[in-house]
Amino acid sequence: MRLADYCSAEEWKRIKDFADTKETPFLVVDLEIIKQKYEELTTCFPMAKVHYALKANPGKPVIELLRDLGSNFDIASIYELDKVLATGVEPERISYGNTIKKAAHIKYAYDKGVRLYATDSKADLQSIAENAPGSKVFVRILVEGGETAEWPLSRKFGCHPDMAIDLLVQAKLLGLIPYGISFHVGSQQKDIAVWDAALSKVKYMFDWMRLEEGVILKMINMGGGFPANYISEVNPIQVYAEEILRYLHDDHGDDLPELILEPGRSLVGESGVLVSEVVLISRKSRTDLKRWIYTDVGLFQGLIETMGEAIKYPIYTEKMDNKEAEGSVVLAGPTCDSTDIMYENANYHLPHNLAVGDRLYWMTTGAYTTSYSSVEFNGFPPLKTYFIGCGKEEEKN
Repeated sequence: MRLADYCSAEEWKRIKDFADTKETPFLVVDLEIIKQKYEELTTCFPMAKVHYALKANPGKPVIELLRDLGSNFDIASIYELDKVLATGVEPERISYGNTIKKAAHIKYAYDKGVRLYATDSKADLQSIAENAPGSKVFVRILVEGGETAEWPLSRKFGCHPDMAIDLLVQAKLLGLIPYGISFHVGSQQKDIAVWDAALSKVKYMFDWMRLEEGVILKMINMGGGFPANYISEVNPIQVYAEEILRYLHDDHGDDLPELILEPGRSLVGESGVLVSEVVLISRKSRTDLKRWIYTDVGLFQGLIETMGEAIKYPIYTEKMDNKEAEGSVVLAGPTCDSTDIMYENANYHLPHNLAVGDRLYWMTTGAYTTSYSSVEFNGFPPLKTYFIGCGKEEEKN
């Protein structure tokens, strides 16, 4: 890999100088990059409200930065809600985007001031009506996109558009405000055309609700899905915005509904560098062409998205700078679990002279690493995170 494809010389120096003083494994998050990504997104979608998907990286410095930049927040639990409220974010800037929630948790969020809820089932809608009376609800629909997303989010969430219409009608009867429709095309979605298909379904539902039910829906929540810069090539956010806005104007003309975006990976992914150390190098036989590289970080310490080799992180070592010859490797973690293998078939190559004690830098690891890190499997502690930039030259989370 070319380091320059993933960060500027200035960014790398800032991260590297800091990382050299710390014991591995750990994650370094550069807040300057998150700020840049947020400003880029809001420039591309000036009419949209950003609801940052907190699950991507719930670090307090990340919340505080996005709070100050004007972001809203999408939370999936009352525990995330407490994290956001503790930083002084007003409840009006928070949506409860998880469609699977306990009645007591709905009431808790309502009592804290949250008035915007996602749903996709009759039972959940009834629970919202009973515990968050008068709130706005938006119904999540099932859409295509799983085949072209590197981390699909299909099947578990959402309902058929016909059922969604029934739920919106029922919401009004229950005293709730049928506010809009949401969808998610899958995380790390590379096919922009899937937004067109999803928005066509939404347009049909908007028209049906207006003409057949006399209900004017106000909002489209397009979820997340915008990609970060991993190994495979992706279009820049500007291209996504141009196409998606064209789809929206084709459907709604100049009178666009309220738009919500729920970015996670695209905002924070490229801000992170996970620093690990080579613990062991071995081969499985005398003639084995592949070296097994065991590092002090694995699936259970933050790299869970390598499961099934779905997300392919760029990996850098300083020995690459000398253009040393490289050979194929299997990359595995330190735990005594046979599933703790990150890459066996993805054709990763690392220098032949890589040695025990060398550092590996996993680029684009700012999203879904610390938030997926296990508590103490095999006794290994959760992944340490340090935040730098934007005036926080060292803040540990």
